[in-house]
Amino acid sequence: MNLVKIVFFVLVSFSHEVLSRWLPFNTTIIPVMKDVNTSLHKVSWRFRKPIWDGELYYLIDLDAPFTWKTCVVRHYFKIACGLEEGCRFPLSCEDTLCKEAHSYSTNPICPSLNITAKYGCNICAVTPLNPVSNTCKISQLTTDLVDFYVTNGRNPYEGAYPGYGIPYVLSCAPSSLLRSFPKNVRGVAAFSWSGLAFPRQLSFPTVADKFAVCLPSSSSAPGVIFLGDGPFYFTHFPNLDLQTLLSYTPMIRKSSKSLGYYIKINRISIKGTPIQLPSLKSESVKLSTLMPYTTLRSDIYKALVLSFSKATKTMPRVNAVKPFSLCLKASAIGSVRTGFRVPNIDLETESGKVWTISGDNSMKQTGNDAACLAFIDGGLGVKDAIVIGTFQIENNFLFLDLANQKLGFSSSLLARGTSCISFNFTEKSLLPSVH
Repeated sequence: MNLVKIVFFVLVSFSHEVLSRWLPFNTTIIPVMKDVNTSLHKVSWRFRKPIWDGELYYLIDLDAPFTWKTCVVRHYFKIACGLEEGCRFPLSCEDTLCKEAHSYSTNPICPSLNITAKYGCNICAVTPLNPVSNTCKISQLTTDLVDFYVTNGRNPYEGAYPGYGIPYVLSCAPSSLLRSFPKNVRGVAAFSWSGLAFPRQLSFPTVADKFAVCLPSSSSAPGVIFLGDGPFYFTHFPNLDLQTLLSYTPMIRKSSKSLGYYIKINRISIKGTPIQLPSLKSESVKLSTLMPYTTLRSDIYKALVLSFSKATKTMPRVNAVKPFSLCLKASAIGSVRTGFRVPNIDLETESGKVWTISGDNSMKQTGNDAACLAFIDGGLGVKDAIVIGTFQIENNFLFLDLANQKLGFSSSLLARGTSCISFNFTEKSLLPSVH
């Protein structure tokens, strides 16, 4: 490894060590934007609040083994390379971080990683995946710099990190991998169980493996991701830590190399009546930031729609709007603070706590006075019986405690008079003022 690379990796450990000692806060914060055309959620390339219309973004992915972006790795051997933006150092195949990336099962659609005969061990070959188009390319693991806000739970603070930013590991990818992505999205931000995901690389050592997600339902203002254990305050309740609102249930990891987040549920109920299904306790429920609507195996979907139809039998119907199968007349339903006035759908989790899906997360207004039950029939052969999509997650506060393998959930924040766009992003500074 050349001298410049050694300096870079020394700075990785040094930066985290120094920060953990002198910073007054132990949580970082990332603004989350909703793409108006695709309803996918994204974070700024800078991991800061967007400041101009052409800002570049990463898609948020709870399944990705590592973050990737379109870039070209520069191999510096004879010339010095500072730590300015765009200066990247490739990892070798012998690096422990490369071995970490290779430890996760490769998607069968991806090219073979067996290219050492051609390139030797000077690079770490990886296969970044586009989760929208389900395409994959071969590239290499490298390093880059990122600059974060820290937070006291109420505001983001400037001046927390060194001027050169914090080094982290990601993959470059060719621009051809961007097909089907929303405008200005140039990569994927990993928030999975992987040791190379953002929460695992960049959270403070004392609160590693804990992060919170609050996805906005509108593109008008940002939601938030917190890396760390808080506290978490929103403007409507400046003295209420959102953690006090959470119920908890165990998170399941299917194997030591499983990347996605799963929970188990005991039953699904509507107006207090369980839907008629065989026991759900053997089924795992997956969380997804890339599925726009909760997708159910056909037998579960049909039972849910039947029960919901019975519970709303007095409400006038309209023609179904694809991809949904049950639509009600929006003007006849009426609305409350939590959206359309329809029966709640309750998921009783393994712990006995109930995740309530109220009207704002169950009914999608599709135009022409139609409001549709926003769940999708995934077919009989789906890998996961239930995948909770972003429409059902929006305006819910989720706290993923990887260290203790449990999920904290709030149900809809709208019922409590707040939402995911209620964090105060007015910036403050940790640097002393100059008089």
